[in-house]
Amino acid sequence: MASLHLSSRFLATNTKKHSSISISHHYSPTPFTGLFSRKKFKSCSMSMNGCEGDFKTPLGTVETRTMSTVLSPTAATERLISAVSELKSQPPPFSSGVVRLQVPIDQQIGAIDWLQAQDEIHPRCFFSRRSDVGRPDLLLDLASDNENANRNGSDRDLVSVAGIGSAVFFRDLDAFSHDDWRSIRRFLSPNSPLIRAYGGMRFDPNGKISVEWEPFGAFYFSVPQVEFNEFGGSSMLAATLAWDDELSWTLENAIEALQETMLQVSSVVVRLRRESLGVSVLSKNHVPTKGAYYPAVEKALEIIKQKSSSLSKVVLARNSRVITDTDIDPIAWLAQLQSEGHDAYQFCLQPPGAPAFIGNTPERLFQRNQLGVCSEALAATRPRAASTARDMEIERDLLTSPKDDLEFSIVRENIREKLNSICDKVVVKPQKTVRKLARVQHLYSQLAGRLRREDDEFDILAALHPTPAVCGLPAEEARLLIKEIESFDRGMYAGPVGFFGGEESEFAVGIRSALVEKGLGALIYAGTGIVAGSNPTSEWNELDLKISQFTKSIESEATTTTTLQPIN
Repeated sequence: MASLHLSSRFLATNTKKHSSISISHHYSPTPFTGLFSRKKFKSCSMSMNGCEGDFKTPLGTVETRTMSTVLSPTAATERLISAVSELKSQPPPFSSGVVRLQVPIDQQIGAIDWLQAQDEIHPRCFFSRRSDVGRPDLLLDLASDNENANRNGSDRDLVSVAGIGSAVFFRDLDAFSHDDWRSIRRFLSPNSPLIRAYGGMRFDPNGKISVEWEPFGAFYFSVPQVEFNEFGGSSMLAATLAWDDELSWTLENAIEALQETMLQVSSVVVRLRRESLGVSVLSKNHVPTKGAYYPAVEKALEIIKQKSSSLSKVVLARNSRVITDTDIDPIAWLAQLQSEGHDAYQFCLQPPGAPAFIGNTPERLFQRNQLGVCSEALAATRPRAASTARDMEIERDLLTSPKDDLEFSIVRENIREKLNSICDKVVVKPQKTVRKLARVQHLYSQLAGRLRREDDEFDILAALHPTPAVCGLPAEEARLLIKEIESFDRGMYAGPVGFFGGEESEFAVGIRSALVEKGLGALIYAGTGIVAGSNPTSEWNELDLKISQFTKSIESEATTTTTLQPIN
């Protein structure tokens, strides 16, 4: 269980006393230092903090009620408003519970398009699954016949989810603990698989939180009040209420808050795609600068070479501050990333009065379906080429490079060891291959195992985060060196981002990401793995390559081509 010990700095494995946190009032975080002026944000009711409840006491009910299928978002919104009114007149006889009301829509509508149509005053979340077409489903191989039958439910076709408001949220300043996980699980049930808590955690919850990351706490999860689900071939609009009299948040409070949010839901959804965001870059500054980054890499290499050091790899990150002439719309930016990121997860996490944390990450931390859990090793980077012949040449160089093989093997074997600590059986397939994305290609392998108990889900996080791909090895030595060398707060960059569900949970690694604030610009994050044989110039160029998917759209000429197609 050594791997769990090494991760103890990143997740709190012991019981803790929660800090009392309320964010249902006006929140006025200090903006990015040097970038944004101080300002006040509009009030947004945030319901209740589920972390403050008694996780040992089950809720009175966790249920989903499905209405008849309609043809449009407008009809779905009207049906939900009526359903909420009906619930108010015939309330469930419980002092605590969570109820999801859902209306299927007989057409596929983009969840990100729906989200872009909603009022920005609400907290927002978005999570889009990665396409795994062409890769073996190792969970399918490990699952029993009964589990495979259960995996064929409607949620298997879920493409992406967008949410606004918060039926219940979970946030604390202390590291995510087993008690916090149990608090979230209290609101979930296998019988209501689409009631999910979406959110993320800091890369290092024990580090000092900088002002731009304050609203996120050490972790932040939310079950959306109003949610739009995009399936393959259809859609669904849902509204969720959660209440607990012990937390002074009654069913009446929950209904009133939901009714207020529902009245602000826009049913006028348009398909919006942009060739450019229509902004101009005024300045771009890196932390660290190129002059400071080279010595940092050399210092890491010196430590790696020392016989007395156990460090074999450390990941050094960079934060790029981009100031623009007008606001960057984080949802439009994410939609642009999504258009070229079919082989990646897209996410947006925005607590009330906070910047939007968005990303287009290719890396899965883990996916759990019942007792099956899978992860992957992703490391070493090369650019894509314009011609097929040149692209194959780069691929062969990546596959045969001793330095890249070392970096990749460190990641794969560490994940294998960690899965072995919580699973009865671990499968690795393939041992090493190349995974090609739109702009880059990486060495890649899938790993899967079978949990001994479903309650071991917390141990998955404790074991797998952080992977050597975003921290280094050994994790604690790498973390200490990162803390010493890096002069900025990673926040949720490189942390787990995803959802907990009653039947299934899935987390990506929050890389290829940016923090976008109403004001003047954004912070874009990227990192590279330093191992024996690393070259500072090559690593710096790799950082530029990794952020290019973000910068290409705002560094081009500020002209915008927009196509608007109303969805009835």
